[in-house]
Amino acid sequence: MAQGIVPGEVRKIEKLTRHIAAAESFEAVAREWFNQTMPEKSESYRVRTSRILEKDLFTVLGSRPIASITSHELLAALRRIEGRGAYDIAHRAKQTAGQVFRYAVATGRAERDPSGDLRGALKPKRQKKHYAAITDPAECSKTGEAAPL
Repeated sequence: MAQGIVPGEVRKIEKLTRHIAAAESFEAVAREWFNQTMPEKSESYRVRTSRILEKDLFTVLGSRPIASITSHELLAALRRIEGRGAYDIAHRAKQTAGQVFRYAVATGRAERDPSGDLRGALKPKRQKKHYAAITDPAECSKTGEAAPL
């Protein structure tokens, strides 16, 4: 009070600042992005994306202000996913985080998308194995004789 500072006003300003910071957290922006873009997507895609956000990204980045998240922090979150052997999910999480960051840039809450800096930083996805189609009907039966058509 002697310095001309009113403690009640300082507390109001701090409370407002905390509220604004919470609205600009990665989790808040990601939830807004999810509600904005997911209604027209398939149910399975919505469920998978929601699970990646909830289980993998919010636990590490959720409370952080989106504008201050660096590519190193995002990489640390993705490395945790890779650590459990889920390489495909790590790539999907990087893609989802990139979409959230681009939404934050478009809405003026972040300056850039740090996920772009991580190109090639993750282990490659597990390669799919393709098998040749059986074209000879004799190979389909157990006895080796062609099955009747």
